[in-house]
Amino acid sequence: MSRFLQRRLLCSRSSSNSNKSSNQQQWKVKQVTRSNFSEALEGIKRHIQDSDFIAVSSQKSGAFSAPWRRVLSFDTPETAYCKAKDAAEKFQLFQFAVCPFTIKNSKVIAFPYNFHLFPRDELNIGMPSYSFSCQTSYLTSMAREGFDFNVCIYDGISYLSRVQESSAKERIGSPISRIHPVKSSLTPSVADSVFLERTRSRVRHWMNACKDPIPMKGTDDALVKSLRKLILGEMYGSRPCMSIDVCSERQVELVLEMLIEFSDLIPLIIPDKSGGPGAVRVVLTSSEEDKKLLEVRELENLEEEENKRVRGFREVIDAISVSQKPIVAYNCLTEFTFIHSKFLASLPQSMSEFMCSLRFAFPCILDVNYLLKEIGPLKKAKNLPAAMSYLKRQFFMPLDMELPHQGFSEQEHERMNHGHNVLRITQSFAKFCLILKVTPGTNQTVNDDLDNSLESYSNNFNPFCTSLQESIDAEGIVWMDNTRKVSTEDLAFLWGFRSGMSAAVLKSIFRGSHDVFSEDFEVRLVDKSCAIVVFWTPGSVEVLLNVLGSGAVGSGGLKEMISEGLRGAGYELYKRICRLGLWESNLAESLDRALEEPIPDVLGANSTKDLSEIYWSNDSVINLEDL
Repeated sequence: MSRFLQRRLLCSRSSSNSNKSSNQQQWKVKQVTRSNFSEALEGIKRHIQDSDFIAVSSQKSGAFSAPWRRVLSFDTPETAYCKAKDAAEKFQLFQFAVCPFTIKNSKVIAFPYNFHLFPRDELNIGMPSYSFSCQTSYLTSMAREGFDFNVCIYDGISYLSRVQESSAKERIGSPISRIHPVKSSLTPSVADSVFLERTRSRVRHWMNACKDPIPMKGTDDALVKSLRKLILGEMYGSRPCMSIDVCSERQVELVLEMLIEFSDLIPLIIPDKSGGPGAVRVVLTSSEEDKKLLEVRELENLEEEENKRVRGFREVIDAISVSQKPIVAYNCLTEFTFIHSKFLASLPQSMSEFMCSLRFAFPCILDVNYLLKEIGPLKKAKNLPAAMSYLKRQFFMPLDMELPHQGFSEQEHERMNHGHNVLRITQSFAKFCLILKVTPGTNQTVNDDLDNSLESYSNNFNPFCTSLQESIDAEGIVWMDNTRKVSTEDLAFLWGFRSGMSAAVLKSIFRGSHDVFSEDFEVRLVDKSCAIVVFWTPGSVEVLLNVLGSGAVGSGGLKEMISEGLRGAGYELYKRICRLGLWESNLAESLDRALEEPIPDVLGANSTKDLSEIYWSNDSVINLEDL
């Protein structure tokens, strides 16, 4: 090859690479850590309120612990939920990107934020997490992208879920709580009377000392000041205060009743480590106006600040929930099991309960993975690159992404910029709106007149359940019928075969070895230990399992495999191990455990009936880099 051609080739490659990265260079995502969280919180709340949609995307410490434990195309919604639930409970969130955006014709105005998170135990109560799992491939990928684990651990924003926050308040109480005195019906005992008189005398002496004028300067000035400081005690802001130690709820009642005599005093309850009352802090106000200022404004502000510290990043999740705006995400089942687990409450046992609980917080959720499959011809696309190529050729979609300046510092420009996935989701969703002729209004909520065509795509968490259409040939793209409806009763799991055997080898051994394999069937490896067989003739699975149980087969490869330990089971056993969480490293080990050591299925009787049909598909999930 001549040097001229080599030069042209290199220039062409560098040009394509620069075009691919040019958008990312323009996409500057606001990076938020604990140090600038308060400032960013005010900004994102304002942008959420002014937006049409909110895109979300997260970076996790892992998603599955074994290949068969990821959501697969033969999973029913219930088994898929069991897998997503297991991952959400084991792994953690390291980054959470939020992008409020509006769509005006062919222009998208977006405000992306990327929050760095870490489940730090701020209150020393073992929440949100004592420990969590990590998947090495995920950490390696994050390290390649320049993720700073030191920033995550030392400056990541912590959080508590709604349930955890309620539990924390019950256990430790509010650091300072205002309690209105209630007249006790109990007759004071001798010990109560002694405690009450001592406390009343102490409060009176303290108030007199606070109100006495400062003595004239003299030789004993330093001594007087020291004694005065000892008598006055602490300060609550600019106001004098004193603490009264209490040993029981009864003593708290007595102190509060006694303080009614003093109109200038405001009592505050200080809890101890166990959550019980540790002391009553008495604050002296200078006037009636000063008293109202402390009660109405300052204490409420203090309580709100403390609540923000406890909630942490969940303030953002709550702001999204309150807005009731449609949320756009990718692979919603995985994304929102994490969101529910970390920020709302523990995940329910069934998919239907999960969806019901989730809709209370987020009524409208849109999955770009599902939207792609809803574009007519793309339901049967052979692969994603072909689908994206088809979109570019068949649809003219001029789209302008505008990211208003958000006050980035020079350090943020120099640092590796994370959170681009949320912008890819935003951009792809806007394109799908143009293709599907969905024209969202401005600042709409779910309670307003949300476009019916958009609402019909919402809250679909099963990307493999797509309707069927005829195959299409267009523009040189190869289409294939890669999605077929099949009953779970026609699926069988086989294991116990020799290691290293491929699906093609297994299919060739099975074919012709018995009448059950004379009809059309397919074989796919779930992992290295187990294969799944789909029969297109009803009743074949029952015949196969009877053959494996009795060994009533002639000669050939299947008989040899049975003698070597080939085993089989129907789909019900697979659903059972997912529901019970028998998550061994190999699927074969989980199936063996369920067969050899039957475990009572206490959930089976109360769980809702799962769908009996799946869509057998060879589709790959969307790669956001290609959007």
